[in-house]
Amino acid sequence: MNLSEQFNEHFKKNLSIYFPANCKFIIAVSGGVDSIVLVDLFAKMNIDFVIAHCNFKLRGEESERDENFVRALSVKHSKEIFVKQFDTNKYAAENKLSIQVAARELRYSWFKEIQNSKFKIQNTSSSIPNSYLITAHHCNDNIETVLFNFFRGTGIQGLTGISAFDKERKMVRPLLPFKKEAILQYAKTNDLSYVEDSSNASNKYTRNSFRNQIIPLVVAHFPQVEENILSNINRLNDVEELYQQGIEKHKNNLIEQKGNELHIPILKLKKSKPLHTIIWEIIKDFDFTAAQTNEIVKLLDANNGSYVQSASHRIINNRNWLIITSIKEENAHHFIIEKEDKEIAFDTGKILQIHSLQYDDVNKELSQQLNNKHQTPNTKQANETALLDLANIEFPLLLRKWKQGDYFYPLGMNKKQKLSKFFINQKLSLIQKENVWVIESNKRIAWVVGYRIDNRFKITDTTKDIMKISL
Repeated sequence: MNLSEQFNEHFKKNLSIYFPANCKFIIAVSGGVDSIVLVDLFAKMNIDFVIAHCNFKLRGEESERDENFVRALSVKHSKEIFVKQFDTNKYAAENKLSIQVAARELRYSWFKEIQNSKFKIQNTSSSIPNSYLITAHHCNDNIETVLFNFFRGTGIQGLTGISAFDKERKMVRPLLPFKKEAILQYAKTNDLSYVEDSSNASNKYTRNSFRNQIIPLVVAHFPQVEENILSNINRLNDVEELYQQGIEKHKNNLIEQKGNELHIPILKLKKSKPLHTIIWEIIKDFDFTAAQTNEIVKLLDANNGSYVQSASHRIINNRNWLIITSIKEENAHHFIIEKEDKEIAFDTGKILQIHSLQYDDVNKELSQQLNNKHQTPNTKQANETALLDLANIEFPLLLRKWKQGDYFYPLGMNKKQKLSKFFINQKLSLIQKENVWVIESNKRIAWVVGYRIDNRFKITDTTKDIMKISL
């Protein structure tokens, strides 16, 4: 079979099962031979598609030539075209990225924008909810990727190559089983015009070095190396599947979800083998690097409260548990509470309800739990409700996160106490401490929200009006 017949069979047998009815295909077209052949194959199969082209403004007149060529291609096939011009050098400089990485980020971010837009079906009012990005990655790209990952350093997944179907990104690579040689032959046989990217001949970029120097040198000594690598990719995909099954069993056995946090028993984790690999598989989804795996291993024997931090998360040693939690913003939010306010939403799932009451209207039992006859609230309801003498309140109130140096007079005490000491007495974990809020009245803490009111604001026998705040 020729390439067209093989492609047709491969697409219908292996890929069409993934696509819902009436979906739209977006072909990323650079103008090079791979994408031009891909467009021709789709056209011959009468598959509807649109074209997307990126002009990275990196090769002067050559970049403009490529854009004009792809625009002409869209006219030839009567297909809608999307074109985006990028200032790639500026983006790379601002984000401290290599040109290759910058171009990759720019194009896939833009492709996603197109996918999220709603296309129209042949000028009708019906919108298409599903669109798939089609790229021209082929067999040789897969080989280059595996070798690149191997020399750079990678886990098993990096040796499994490129997937033909990326469900998460809704991306399809239908040319993946086919070699570059077959693609070039197809273009020649069908007299297809395409443009050459002059930068592909330069070994300035690492991937070009693999393509132009390293792989040809290896092939000279091992003529079957490409077939061998492809066979290894297939075998390693099976290995990866077994590996992931094992990792999932370890994760299910170790990780306990508690609210927005993950809790892992340290003693149980220590007994897990291989320890470093299991830890890496747990932490890699939270912006930790492979180099931090050893830091997490050391954290298992560290002091209570010790932690290791990534850009987005923190792993804390807390009383025989490792706790993975997202990092809160450094500066706590501040909320102003005016006298007329009845409700304040201030944190994830947390709301304060505020009422003014007469002393005689307050539930007698709840009053006894919170007034000077009982120094410590005895129920969860008591902890989540503050009854304050309105005569001592000065508006507006300030609701904020606690900070170092804060102090108050705990209910039943005439002596001030720093919140840090209060938290120790309450045996709060590091995470619990980080999530404590306070209410201030004229720079005096009236309530450590959810824990204790200040003795200076308590209800007394002379109280007439009460401010009730419920969490």
